[in-house]
Amino acid sequence: MEIFTYEFMRRAFIVGTLLAILLPCMGLPIILKRLSMMGDTLAHSSLAGVAIGLCLGIHPLLGSIVACVIAGLSIEFIRNKLKAYQEISTVIILAASIGLAGIFTSFAGNSNSISSYLFGSIVTISDTEFYLIILVTIVVIIIYRMIYTKLYLTVFDDMAASILGIRTKWINFVFTLLSAIAISISAKTIGSLIVSSLLVIPGICAMQISRTYRQTLILSIVLSLVYVYMGLVISYYGNLKPGSVIVLIAVVGLLVCMFIKRK
Repeated sequence: MEIFTYEFMRRAFIVGTLLAILLPCMGLPIILKRLSMMGDTLAHSSLAGVAIGLCLGIHPLLGSIVACVIAGLSIEFIRNKLKAYQEISTVIILAASIGLAGIFTSFAGNSNSISSYLFGSIVTISDTEFYLIILVTIVVIIIYRMIYTKLYLTVFDDMAASILGIRTKWINFVFTLLSAIAISISAKTIGSLIVSSLLVIPGICAMQISRTYRQTLILSIVLSLVYVYMGLVISYYGNLKPGSVIVLIAVVGLLVCMFIKRK
């Protein structure tokens, strides 16, 4: 129990628990919509927001949230315009995000702050970031629960959902907004280069074993919690980057789940 005697590790476990619950909720619909690249795109957008925030003198986390929301809404706009090639929307925004991140990084000058967003820094979050992550996570989960049934129907059959009177464009808009916010607050703790992996891998693992949508969602959250807790413990005793360890454990978990499914 030595690990819990330190304030920074207790905070890391609290934030890790919240994100381990939040990310699979966003990740499973993204997988089923065949938009797995969205996580990577929004993660790079968060990095651009961090660089812009440092240049303008605003908090990097706030810059990350704003950039991810704008990128998410842009993806949804392009998807509606290019219905036959919806996956192209993520590629366009990804290219723009990388370009903006590269330009503003050269102006920012604070390479340490930017590098902390690349691979995550869950054990060094400030008081402001800690309480902001808790508040945002609670709000996002509440809104997600409110649209859960409608989102479920929209994911599997957009046309049938429209016939039932569900405003599918509005549901997709809200979900994209929630995903953008979830990824932006995760970039600081897990890392913008890593968050997309934790967004989809627990869901893919659960899909190898579960039979229903609800079972898959619950199992993906459980697996995500296991990966985060194991990653924090191993990184603490091994003096390693928590985000990198968490994702490597998740990849090993995916291989195990695929093996179980084959058997």
